[in-house]
Amino acid sequence: MVGSETHLVDLPHIQQFNNLAIGRFGGNSSAGQYKNEDGCIVWLNKEQDWEFVMILDAHNSAESAELVVETIVNEEYNLITIFNKSLPDAFNELDDYIIQIFQDPHFLARCRKVQGETACLIVFRKSKYIWWFSVGDCILHLFHPELANMHQYQLNQRNFYEWIGNVNTFEMEVPCYSTGRRELRKGLNQLFVTTDGLTECPHTSFDNPQEIMKVFDHTKSHSNAVHHLLKEIQENGVRDSTTIVSWTVNIDKNASEPSNK
Repeated sequence: MVGSETHLVDLPHIQQFNNLAIGRFGGNSSAGQYKNEDGCIVWLNKEQDWEFVMILDAHNSAESAELVVETIVNEEYNLITIFNKSLPDAFNELDDYIIQIFQDPHFLARCRKVQGETACLIVFRKSKYIWWFSVGDCILHLFHPELANMHQYQLNQRNFYEWIGNVNTFEMEVPCYSTGRRELRKGLNQLFVTTDGLTECPHTSFDNPQEIMKVFDHTKSHSNAVHHLLKEIQENGVRDSTTIVSWTVNIDKNASEPSNK
């Protein structure tokens, strides 16, 4: 999905797939918005116990988001083959393969021809582990009571001046991006990814992840909570487009604890 296909300006839109909700809002025309340059891919496999989510926040046209979405969709068969491998192999091969995709000479040549560039955040969850790959300033939160008690919510670091597209980190001598892995805690984990329209909306405090977590704690339906977030930013006059993907994973395996506990 790319915002250039359906702008959703002035129109919050929610989709629910099992335990996963996708929220998209193109921004307010009253604030000067007239286009949506976000992008999103969501793949699920309940039998193999994984989710793959990618969000993009482009600027100066949606062309860079369109190109990245098209490129990843064309790699669907190869990526799903990797996802379905054993835990160590899936995570190790995914690291290398994503970098290979973005460093492919044909892809780089196409990037030089697009107008604008995009931030890109990819998240893969299998069993009790997650992996992320981040270029730019999209956000990944992990909400769990044990982590909240330690004031830990955000997993990736937002990095500005980092993109894929006409200005491209993968054209540099040393490509710059961040990646990481995380063990999920026992119990209910919530994964939450968003573009920065949500966190930079005026007159709200969604730049504080605790405020986002409170919305889900106080709203029974997962999709209703996402809808509430989008309505809040709509009513507070946000201009920027916003894409949210949020889902829950219930882990029944023990997680790491200190040896003296």
